[in-house]
Amino acid sequence: MIRHIVLLLTVIVAPLAGATIPKGAPAEVGLAPERLSRIGTAVARHIDDGDITGVVTAVARRGRIVFLEASGVREPESGQAMTTDAIFPLTSMTQPVVSVAVLMLMEEGKLHLDDPVSLFIPEFAHLKVAVTQPPVGLAYGDAPPFGLVPAHRPITIQDLLTHTAGLGSGPISIGEAERFAARAPDQLLADRIPKLANVPLEFQPGSAWAYSPSAGFDTLLRVVEIISGKTADRFLNERIFQPLGMTDAAVWTPAMHHPRLVPGSEWTPRGSSLMRSRDAGLAQLSGVCIVSTAEDYVQFGQMLLNGGELNGVRLLGPRTVDLLRSAFVNEFNSPIDGRKPGRAFGLGVQVIRDPVARGVRVGAGTFGWDGALGSVATHFWVDPTEKIVGVVLLQGKNVALFRDVEGAVMQAIVD
Repeated sequence: MIRHIVLLLTVIVAPLAGATIPKGAPAEVGLAPERLSRIGTAVARHIDDGDITGVVTAVARRGRIVFLEASGVREPESGQAMTTDAIFPLTSMTQPVVSVAVLMLMEEGKLHLDDPVSLFIPEFAHLKVAVTQPPVGLAYGDAPPFGLVPAHRPITIQDLLTHTAGLGSGPISIGEAERFAARAPDQLLADRIPKLANVPLEFQPGSAWAYSPSAGFDTLLRVVEIISGKTADRFLNERIFQPLGMTDAAVWTPAMHHPRLVPGSEWTPRGSSLMRSRDAGLAQLSGVCIVSTAEDYVQFGQMLLNGGELNGVRLLGPRTVDLLRSAFVNEFNSPIDGRKPGRAFGLGVQVIRDPVARGVRVGAGTFGWDGALGSVATHFWVDPTEKIVGVVLLQGKNVALFRDVEGAVMQAIVD
């Protein structure tokens, strides 16, 4: 049985260096402390069952961080305890940050959502679409044979933000992206992204929704670079991370070896073992990935909850945040949990339109996204109804914990 530690915040303490959201007691924001502590109970159950090894959970309500907990271990082989300042690869939780970067440039009049990507990257002017052929002797898991036809229209910025472009969004397109534009260590977006013009789209632009793990949002980051004249890591650091006090957030590079960085691990049914390289899991990344602590990402979520502003620093206008969390796609078929009723997709985030139909215990209009890489899984949600921001970063495969944490937070609301 893995011993877990609990760091439930029930008194006001001084914020960590760089943090911009004050900490407070749960009761000050209408949460019952003894009920909120059930988050730790749920986490301990999963750790004892062996389906996760370590977790960091952060919850803010009404502009105060009232729960910050580290449980389990960060390094399974050494038994080193998980700490609240552990730095996780956020993988697909990078995408909402990229969405904010794009929308900042939109507000500055430097792009429009309906702009064709080829306006900024000319190589994308004449894309092709894959058309599958009847398979003959196809092995299970192989992409079907396909032909190529011209795209009916260019892919747009909005297509990429909403996963409706078809770029790197299915077995054919993802496989061909690996063939034509596989990411090499330290490779610049300027070198890799134009090669994606050789990759066939999975479907005609705008005709379907299919998740693009990396190609779509990496292309958006290249657009950000072209418009701003700054590299993606510099833009995100100067325009988002630093203004929000996200002192541990950064774009991951192969040269990054931070002692608090959660290592990649291989998952087994009853636990995990440390890989030979601390960053072996990160080496599997096919696209740009932000690393961050849970507390840092709460700053980002709180900015969105506040309508684009945090402690006097405004990144977006309120109407633009409303746009980000609007339903651009009324239903979608997630690669993680399939097609679920009651949810829609906005600009880089999912939106819960009907919590009962979706089977979750959050307020209507809650938005956020998840990420996964090897044994690491990440989740954040922003609930405008209850003024809650939550972040869960875990080592393990059982993402049912995300729903358990959301439920524990909701049942703790007494005001």
